[in-house]
Amino acid sequence: MSSKNATHRLHDKRLADAWATLQAHADQGLPLDKDPSRLAFADPEFLLRRETRGLRMQLELMKPDLEMQAHGIENTIVVFGSARFRSEEESAALIAQAEAQGDAKAAARWRRLARGSHYYEQARAFGKLVAHYSDDKEPADKLFVCTGGGPGIMQAANRGAYEGGGLSVGLSIALPMEEAANPYITPALSFKFHYFAIRKMHFMMRAKALVAFPGGFGTLDELFEVVTLVQTRKSRQVPIVLFGSDYWKRLIDFEFLAEEGVISPEDVNLFEYVDTPEDAWSVIERFYKL
Repeated sequence: MSSKNATHRLHDKRLADAWATLQAHADQGLPLDKDPSRLAFADPEFLLRRETRGLRMQLELMKPDLEMQAHGIENTIVVFGSARFRSEEESAALIAQAEAQGDAKAAARWRRLARGSHYYEQARAFGKLVAHYSDDKEPADKLFVCTGGGPGIMQAANRGAYEGGGLSVGLSIALPMEEAANPYITPALSFKFHYFAIRKMHFMMRAKALVAFPGGFGTLDELFEVVTLVQTRKSRQVPIVLFGSDYWKRLIDFEFLAEEGVISPEDVNLFEYVDTPEDAWSVIERFYKL
């Protein structure tokens, strides 16, 4: 055996030993107390210290990046929107269930959210359009749906891509009230983040367009992150599509911001309003001359 192969096998054995130690603790329910002799990269207690936050952030940046490279994910269409909207079918079932249980408060809540069920169906249709476009394209020209990985609009877009036969990405965030990642994300492309900032970086690293459906604080946070990056030229210009013109125009008066001088008049042209999946896709087609 060559010295190179011997060294490689020794390296693999040490990695395997480190993993076996962690696995044994997990299987036996043993606490992972401080242990100076444990290899640093196999020491969760060490990796979760305040001082190693930078390492954790670097790992959150690197892991999804490597996996997406391995699966040929270079160009994404990022879809944001409320996690609370459900499909028309599920909304009807949830209303009926609440009424059957005599829970008037829950029934009223689900009826209110059911007004947005058509956005779920439209996001689903849009995801399918993206997948169908990419079906016969060369790897470098394919576009992939990328969402925040959760329910609602995110699930709808991943679902449409799945039904269209395409891969899709989910970038979930670990939250106290978290739900499992939606089942329509390609399993190898379902990632979870602790840091919002790193998650946002991944949204933008491969984004060729942003489609923002109606949503709440999270959607607004993600939308304004992208708009600010494009406005300040910290990111290349990409199509920013506001789906649901009535919703967005009622929610935010961008013209008022321009009138007050706090944004430039041309900043209002950073995004376009649409009301159908086909129109959303047309904005992207025109921008890239597809």
